[in-house]
Amino acid sequence: MYIEPIQLKKYILESGLVASKDILAAEKEATEKKKDIGDVLVSSGKISEDDFRRMQAHILGIPFVDLKHQKLEFEVLSLIPEPIARNHNIVAFKRSTGKEGSLEVAMLDTDDLGAIDFIKKKTGLKILPRLTNTESMKSALIQYQKSLKADFGDIIQQEATNLKVSAGDAPGGEEVSGDDLKKLAEDLPVIRIVDTLLKHAVLQDASDIHIEQMEFEVVVRYRIDGMLHDAMILPKVAGPSIIARIKVLSNLKLDEKRLPQDGRFRIELNGEKISFRVSILPTYFGEKVVMRLLRETVSGFTLEKLGFHGRDLEILHEATNMSEGLILTTGPTGSGKTTTLYTLLDIVNQPDVNISTVEDPVEYQMKRVNQTQIKSEIGLTFAAGLRSLLRQDPDVIMVGEIRDNETASLAINAALTGHLVLSTLHTNSAAGAVPRLTDMKCEPFLLVSTLKIIIAQRLVRKLSDSKERYFLTKEELASISKKVDMDNVLKILKAENIVGPKDDWTTIPFFKPKPTGESEDGYHGRIGIHEVLRVTPTIKEIVIKGGTSDEIEAQARKEGMMTMIEDGIFKAVQGYTTIEEILRVVSE
Repeated sequence: MYIEPIQLKKYILESGLVASKDILAAEKEATEKKKDIGDVLVSSGKISEDDFRRMQAHILGIPFVDLKHQKLEFEVLSLIPEPIARNHNIVAFKRSTGKEGSLEVAMLDTDDLGAIDFIKKKTGLKILPRLTNTESMKSALIQYQKSLKADFGDIIQQEATNLKVSAGDAPGGEEVSGDDLKKLAEDLPVIRIVDTLLKHAVLQDASDIHIEQMEFEVVVRYRIDGMLHDAMILPKVAGPSIIARIKVLSNLKLDEKRLPQDGRFRIELNGEKISFRVSILPTYFGEKVVMRLLRETVSGFTLEKLGFHGRDLEILHEATNMSEGLILTTGPTGSGKTTTLYTLLDIVNQPDVNISTVEDPVEYQMKRVNQTQIKSEIGLTFAAGLRSLLRQDPDVIMVGEIRDNETASLAINAALTGHLVLSTLHTNSAAGAVPRLTDMKCEPFLLVSTLKIIIAQRLVRKLSDSKERYFLTKEELASISKKVDMDNVLKILKAENIVGPKDDWTTIPFFKPKPTGESEDGYHGRIGIHEVLRVTPTIKEIVIKGGTSDEIEAQARKEGMMTMIEDGIFKAVQGYTTIEEILRVVSE
């Protein structure tokens, strides 16, 4: 929403809410930092966001609405899908019936014409925008989750009682035939339960769904932001029916309960395609199912959004201009390695570049990229796929993972022969990638000729908007300094203008989670912490001499590399996460 700065300044002065000296100081800061004067006054606490929003509404001639204590009807609220509501900060709160039906929507930005037009087309109603504040928006968005949880619980309770006798409860305990299991999986209550489980997991931004059969019950858990949470306890009778339904969706053998099975299926929700990678494992009380959710789009990711900054960002942008060499991302399973590689691919994905990948599984689908799914059971391994790719005239190759010496050797040879190769490796640090590759029988002289960049990363939970500031005590600072080079972090914070040139650790605030209705533990979403190691001539010398990972890391740090834990403290100062979360994720 654009309001002339002079008009806004005049109105604030006339309101008498802010002293003229504070307005002049805010005006000066707004000019220096290229910000809006209103945003500066709100962030400095000179005026509340509520009052500022009301001023904007008055100047623009748009009604202001306060939804903080309003209970919204779910029928009206659900006219706007939750992902649209969250992404565009827009909620429907009042619908009028008459000759020309209208829908009142609360927004943080009434200039978001794309969102208004989408809702108009979806509902067929006349849209009446109303301005609101952040607290009101949060309050309204929480009601989506409350309604979904209630909806979820109601469906489970209603449908679980309607389930037929499950396979495990058959009279006399005899085995149930495949045909009977198929009928069980096509039972309407089971379909509704599984559909609701999947829909709820997607809306909760879960990365995995666990369905575990216990002695007397079935436990459903979601992994959200890297942490497992109980979602629902179901009666024991529901277990085999639900698993049979998931097997049908994944095209797996219904009557095979003694061996593990892997499968995959896809659904579409709110215009978004989501793949589910299914793993079924026999356990003592029945089969356990784990489903990994994979959103089939990489759009919207940038290196900055992933958490790269400063020197690391410059190095990676330089790397995307290379025509040959090997770029590796390292870290444990689920640390975002593949997402980083896809983001790099997205940057180099130009009409004059031929990109091919070999993956297991294909996690995202990218336009103009030739993606091959590994099928080891028929001999299509990473090595076999990579060998074939080299005959496809590629410019850029992505190998999902280097698992053995054959794949490592082929990746290095591809990098030597004029290809840019991107891949992942399981190591704990960037420097640890070199000894790992030499263990795979890769010659050091070949490594120094091909290795360009090694990225190590982890994912940490992000703080939600509600958080508490605090300052480190001398004892806390001394304790953290044993694990982190705080002087180096302070130097980088000053270099990137995150803190002032005269600031020290006594004046720099950190943040703690503040649980709210929107976030029970005070966290929402995740961000990466990284270390980016550039293979320089001095590091090449250490590799040729057979140096250890400690020697490589020490040299990289001398040349300006920020370690993962230092990057974590850097992000904790920015208010993205907490020191406790960094120490939890980065194991020494």
